[in-house]
Amino acid sequence: MIRKFLRERLSWILLIAGLQLQLLFVAFIDSEIPFLPILYIVFLSLLVFAVFLFMRYSKETRFYQTLAAWDDTYDLSAIARPDSPFETIAMDMLCEQTDKYRKEASAHLAWLEEEKDELMSWIHEVKTPLTAMQLMIDRLEERTLKSQLRYEWLRIHLLLDRQLHQKRIAFIENDRYIERTALEPIVHKEIKDLQAWCLQKGIGFDVSLTAKEVLTDGKWLGFILRQLLSNAVKYSQASDIIVESGALEGRTWLRIRDFGRGIDPKDMPRIFEKGFTSTAAHQDNAATGMGLYLAKKVADSLSIRIEVESSPGEGSVFTLYFPQSNDFVSTLGM
Repeated sequence: MIRKFLRERLSWILLIAGLQLQLLFVAFIDSEIPFLPILYIVFLSLLVFAVFLFMRYSKETRFYQTLAAWDDTYDLSAIARPDSPFETIAMDMLCEQTDKYRKEASAHLAWLEEEKDELMSWIHEVKTPLTAMQLMIDRLEERTLKSQLRYEWLRIHLLLDRQLHQKRIAFIENDRYIERTALEPIVHKEIKDLQAWCLQKGIGFDVSLTAKEVLTDGKWLGFILRQLLSNAVKYSQASDIIVESGALEGRTWLRIRDFGRGIDPKDMPRIFEKGFTSTAAHQDNAATGMGLYLAKKVADSLSIRIEVESSPGEGSVFTLYFPQSNDFVSTLGM
């Protein structure tokens, strides 16, 4: 800030220095003017000017120092009161723009909330005919047609479910309930929901849950598993998907292993980014790049660590490491 202050006052400093040099030059060329007294006067003038600059520095920079440290919120109380007309002009414009942006932000938030409510309402309304369609499909006798319709119904169901949870993630803190949760019912439910898709592709599951309980929110854990299992089924052919659990150093883990196409090493750092799809199969229009992104966001909110191992052509392994009770005490304030 000192360097900026001196640069701002550079023209004044040069003016004072120029006037003092001019005075010395006149005393030097005019023999009737004593040079040493003039030199002494110039020295005292420059000394007084330096003290003046030092005193003005704290006064003139206080407003701008608080402005530079401002955290870009709408709270202007952290900014020092202006002491000069120019600072007053800047503060008035800042207050005016802040009020304008505050009103615009409130309007946008209200609009987004309205859009979210309308979308949530629409999703819930669509679920009613979907349920009716499921009952109608179950009454069909032709197995081939029944299997195909079940698969297409499942795709619509998963897309709506993902959209619904995507809107809820922003408010997950209000909808999160951490407790000791049994793994087996959640895993079996998610596998059963994918049954039609798995039968069509000839995919089976090998489930071995050594660890029976984890500390988490059962509903949101189901959403994470839904994304991981649907990805495993989507990118696998006729094979078994292994689901197992255990404990390591007191921390429970759940592992999902598939033997599908795997993930390219150059894609690994980006698989949890929003909208990212594989560079190896970029023409795959079925990929949205949202499943793993949403799963990671929910996992972070539940203090679940996700680790991934994969090799192209050999499949992928997703491991969930669940927190212990003390982790929630320190991170979530329980």
